[in-house]
Amino acid sequence: MTAPEKSLSTTALADVAARTLGDYAVRAERFREQTADHDVSQNIAALLDAIEGRGPFAILDAGCGPGRDLKTFAALGHDATGLEGCAEFAAMARAGGFAVLEQNFLALDLPSSRFDGIFANATLFHIPTQELPRVLTQFRDALKPRGVLFSSNPRGDNEEGWFNGRYCAYHDWESWRGHMTEAGFEEVRHYYRPDGLPREQQPWLASVWRKK
Repeated sequence: MTAPEKSLSTTALADVAARTLGDYAVRAERFREQTADHDVSQNIAALLDAIEGRGPFAILDAGCGPGRDLKTFAALGHDATGLEGCAEFAAMARAGGFAVLEQNFLALDLPSSRFDGIFANATLFHIPTQELPRVLTQFRDALKPRGVLFSSNPRGDNEEGWFNGRYCAYHDWESWRGHMTEAGFEEVRHYYRPDGLPREQQPWLASVWRKK
């Protein structure tokens, strides 16, 4: 997997979305089973702890998948809405009783200043780097003033391309920080996961950002 040598065309970007979402679609049920017990409580707490004021909060789960984390936010008393481009996942989340915006990251139409927090757990790394400024700005605009965005992505050395049927971009901390600050966010904190292991055994980069 290597970075694209030139900008992806409109047609190529549509292919990125279609093929990546299609890969998830064909294994949707298996994905739900394999991820149902994943513990992301540290990440959920990182988002909620950074939101100012008192809840309940309006939360957008960006790339909500089958709805696992929507259930957690709702159980904590928050108003949780899903955002999901895979129709199979969106149907699963709706079956759990949640509202879901069925949109992919490259074709967003989000309400303005609607959410206190955006939870993007293991999802934003599917966005081609050239599109990050636009997409991150759209997420920023969907947040209320001083709203918070959480992201957790597999970290790397800024490799980008197709990996096991999905388009992936693996950013290092310096690169990811640059993209977020340029999009109008200020850092709250960042950390590596899983917690308590040596850095070389922590493949996930988690970060919390506040809308300026």
